[in-house]
Amino acid sequence: MSTKFALLAGSALVASGLAAQADELNLVCSADNAVCEALVAKFESKGDIDVNMIRLSSGEAYAKIRAEARNPQMDLWWGGTGDPHLQAAADELTAEYKSDMLAELQPWAVSQAETSGYRTVGVYSGALGWGYNAEIFAAKGIEGPKCWADLLNPALADEIQVADPNSSGTAYTVLATLVQLMGEEEAFEYLIKLGDNVSQYTKSGSAPVKSAARGEAGLGIVFMHDAVKQAESGFPIEVVAPCEGTGYEIGSMSIIADGPNPEAAKVFYDWVLTPEAQNIMPGAGAFQIPSNKSSILPEAAPKLGDINLIDYDFAQYGSSERRSGLLARWDREVGALK
Repeated sequence: MSTKFALLAGSALVASGLAAQADELNLVCSADNAVCEALVAKFESKGDIDVNMIRLSSGEAYAKIRAEARNPQMDLWWGGTGDPHLQAAADELTAEYKSDMLAELQPWAVSQAETSGYRTVGVYSGALGWGYNAEIFAAKGIEGPKCWADLLNPALADEIQVADPNSSGTAYTVLATLVQLMGEEEAFEYLIKLGDNVSQYTKSGSAPVKSAARGEAGLGIVFMHDAVKQAESGFPIEVVAPCEGTGYEIGSMSIIADGPNPEAAKVFYDWVLTPEAQNIMPGAGAFQIPSNKSSILPEAAPKLGDINLIDYDFAQYGSSERRSGLLARWDREVGALK
């Protein structure tokens, strides 16, 4: 397995009645690796649980958990878009757990728990958009795109990167957003045309804007907070929320059903919903909106109230049938063209 971190459960966790009864936790993390490691490092100061942590994108994590369903190897899945977490819940791959921390969370985080039958919970949120390299666009005389329609500009041929929705929760959110915004037929017509401008369908959801930051692509379609991270790091990235409207994620967390260390999973689960844990994320370059109402909102985080958000149907697009159908069609009509 991957790097092993010693994680500790402190006196506050003991007082909560969830003191660890196991000394090991197998964690799959679907957020940026720097965030995963920062959370692990903080928790390391609090007790005596050893954590085996691996980093997988949302689609990869779901596939791993499903493949291991008869003999679960992981205990807890933290981060990544909520749709595959909801699919795992519908498939009963994750366990019901009502944390005492629910009362402290934002309504959208609690709604995610309720939708899943308390088999997952919201840990952060963020809106979909893109980041483009202003220097590349200026050098080529391309106007910065403000709307989804602008991404079809022929001047953007081979300038766009977006992830593959089979491996990336970010890219599945793009797919589901466009279907809800345009209707399925028009959305696939759009995606086929967009493919003319796509140089690469990446494995990771955040990779496209990292490529744009390095000058290897002009634009990456990503969650806006991933673009903000590159801008805050000093790269010439302009962050855009699409004018027609856009979807958003509820990054989620789930305990794996019949995992080997359920008590240790509950300890980590409760702790990572606290402001203490969530306030670590901005220092690791994460600019999502945290789920605990008392957590500090990063100053650079995109404000959802300023963005034209669609009424994203998490229940429908997180269902196994809908997700599988859209991915199969994307493979046939979009992915097969590359």
